Amino acid sequence: MAHTKNRRGFIRDFLQVGFAGGIGLSLADLLRKEAHADPKNYVSKEGTAKSLIFIFLPGGLAQQESFDPKPLAPIEYRGPMGSIETNVSGVRFNELLKRTARIADKLAVCRSLTHGEAAHERGTHNMFTGYRPSPALAFPSMGSVVSHEFGPRKNLPPYVCIPNQPNEFAGTGYLSSSYAPFSLGSDPARGNFRVRDLSLPNGCDDNRFARRRRILDAVNDHFRNKEKSDSLDAVDTFYDRAYAMISSPQARDAFDIAKEDDKLREAYGKNAAGQRMLMARRLVEAGVRFVTLSYGGWDMHDNIHNGFNRSMPPFDRAFATLIADLDQRGLLDSTLVAVASEFGRTPKINNNAGRDHWPKVYSVVLAGGGIKRGIVHGSSDATASEPEDNPLTVQDWATTMYKCLGIVADKELMAPGDRPVEICDGGKVVEELLA
Repeated sequence: MAHTKNRRGFIRDFLQVGFAGGIGLSLADLLRKEAHADPKNYVSKEGTAKSLIFIFLPGGLAQQESFDPKPLAPIEYRGPMGSIETNVSGVRFNELLKRTARIADKLAVCRSLTHGEAAHERGTHNMFTGYRPSPALAFPSMGSVVSHEFGPRKNLPPYVCIPNQPNEFAGTGYLSSSYAPFSLGSDPARGNFRVRDLSLPNGCDDNRFARRRRILDAVNDHFRNKEKSDSLDAVDTFYDRAYAMISSPQARDAFDIAKEDDKLREAYGKNAAGQRMLMARRLVEAGVRFVTLSYGGWDMHDNIHNGFNRSMPPFDRAFATLIADLDQRGLLDSTLVAVASEFGRTPKINNNAGRDHWPKVYSVVLAGGGIKRGIVHGSSDATASEPEDNPLTVQDWATTMYKCLGIVADKELMAPGDRPVEICDGGKVVEELLA
């Protein structure tokens, strides 16, 4: 009976394809139309998070000396540093995270992130793309995916890197180069800070700039008629967006950190961590959708105690101020903030009083943008060696952030050769993290 039913279905489908051929559609055309009707071609719509600030701490932040201390472990696992209580009952952070401990009720700390890449480049690739590295395909960064799905807002680039694109994996991958990040080109902590290419050239007023734009359009039209390529389209897109930025006082002002009150600049800290996070807040407040900033060097194989005493206090001050500042301005609910590194550090202190690479378990932090406040998701075991419960994959982490942004992670984008590739393959939304 089932066999007869399958035969009838096959004949019905065959007749439908034959009918399509009779009206001028080939079988390939029909299948292409079917593919385009697939729900995986979902149109992204803004979610609870209108913007995302991705704070990347390169080198491998030790979970034990940051968000997952082990005060009851033996000294060789616990390490040389102490821990403090936060304003969330039962949750402790490293002793240097004094300010962050006071805003822990606004954070979701994930202590069970896990992957298998112990090399810096491969771990970094994971955290910027949501994919394991592949020799067959260059995957786009999350920032470039957001740029692709939503485009610019308020004459501002959709994706900005502070101060520069931190690595090759923060780029466009197989997507067009028109979705590349706009890099400041200079550190906002510098006294002579100025955003590269954002001002009119000397001797060029608005009228002259407009005339140059008209000439550029004519040249572009000529070459577009002669040749069709991604590079030409990308250049044209960049010129369009650059013109919009330079000609918009509001867009130029967004990058002018000197307009901030000096007391607030001091509150963030007049250093790399503080001024980069303050600039990130200015940009998302003005309309930038995705900001990536990097801070510090956390590859501490030697003397981890001194390394953290040098690098963590500026981070603590800046991060706690950023979260409080966003909240006070009514922006935290619509701005997702993520803090991550490429992997964690070994459970046991090594012979050089440091820790080595360890991707089996480490911590990431999320806040705002539809994320539940004041929680710890997952846990590591007693020595921060492996996940104890609720292991969180990189794909789950990325898929959940995409959900907050309004992007369905299994939507397919087109790679070279008309190859459909999911934005993030194999992840699930972690509902426990959502408000």
